[in-house]
Amino acid sequence: MGRVVVISTGGTIASRWQGSGFAADAHGQEVMATAAVPEDVAVEVVDLFSVNSPRLTTAHQLTLLRTVHEVLADPGVQGVVVTHGTDTLEESAFLVDLHHDDPRPVVFTGAQLPLDAEDGDGPRNLHDALLTAARVRGLGVVVAFDGKLHAARGTVKTQTVAADAFADPSGTRLGNIGFGKVSVLRHPERPAPLPLPGVPDAYPRVDMVMHHADADPFLLNAAVDAGAQGIVLVATGAGNATPEIVEAVASAVARGVLVALTTRVPSGPVTQIYTHGGAVDLVAAGAVPTGTLRAGQARIAVLSALLAATDPRERERVLRQALGEPAIADALVQA
Repeated sequence: MGRVVVISTGGTIASRWQGSGFAADAHGQEVMATAAVPEDVAVEVVDLFSVNSPRLTTAHQLTLLRTVHEVLADPGVQGVVVTHGTDTLEESAFLVDLHHDDPRPVVFTGAQLPLDAEDGDGPRNLHDALLTAARVRGLGVVVAFDGKLHAARGTVKTQTVAADAFADPSGTRLGNIGFGKVSVLRHPERPAPLPLPGVPDAYPRVDMVMHHADADPFLLNAAVDAGAQGIVLVATGAGNATPEIVEAVASAVARGVLVALTTRVPSGPVTQIYTHGGAVDLVAAGAVPTGTLRAGQARIAVLSALLAATDPRERERVLRQALGEPAIADALVQA
C-alpha cells in the first residue's frame, strides 16, 4: 500500500459552527474521518495547526514548507496531501511549489462547505487529493478541487462560495479526477526550484498596493516608510499606473526595495505597451513584471526572493528565476 501523509492546517474543511459563524477547530483525524480512503492507500496525519486561512502568517507558511520537506525526507512516503483554507491556498501552494524538488506530488485541497455540512464538498475533495497523491508523479505541487487538477503556479480562487472554486484564468487545468482515476491532460512548465530558506531573525515585510483612478503614491511610499523590503504593485490593464507612481517605484528601488508589477485584470500577462506611467516606464524604473501571476502569488515570489538573499541584485535574480526567467536571471548575475 502507498503511504500518503495528510498535513492538516485548518480552513473550511476543518470548520464548525461557533455560534455566530464558522471557524476552523477540527483536528486532522476528524477531517480524515469524513472521507473515503482509496483502497490501496495508507494514510498518516500530521496536525500542523487549525486556523482560518486568512489568519495565516509567513511563519505559518514557512512551517508548512519545512514540514512538507521533512515528510518527503522519508523515501517510503508516496505523496503528501495538505488540507488548507481556500482563501490563501493559492499562496501556500505556490510557496511550496517554488521550493519543491521531488517527483512525488504535494496535493493541496480544501472545501467550500464546513466539516459537518450535509452533502459537503470536503470528503470528495479529500478523497480525490489522496488518489492524486498516490497516482501522479512529476507534476510539482497541485490543487485538487471539485474533480479538477490544477498546477499550483497561476491557480487562484475564482469563486467565493461555489464548489468549483479554483482555476488558472490564463491557462488550462492539468487534468480531471473521477471514477477512481486521475486523467492528466498536460504537464506544467516549472522553473528550477529554489533552495529551502533558512529561519530568519525577522520575516521581511512585503506589501501590496493597488492602482485605481485618482491613485497617488501615498500608500506605496507609506509601505516603504513602514519598512517594506518588497512591494507588489497591482496595476491596471496590462500593468499601467501614473508618472507619479513611476517616480515612487524608482525611489523605492533606489532604496533597495524589490518591486514586482502585476495587474488587477483577472487574466493575461503584464505587457510593456504604454508609457506616461504605463508598464514601459514602470519596468524602466525597476519594477519586475510578473507575467500572468496575480497579486497573492506575486507576493509569495517576492517573499521567497527576499528570504533567499540580501543583495538587491541577487534578490531580483531570484525573483526572476521564481517567475520562470532563468536566462534573464543568469544574465543579471553575469552583468
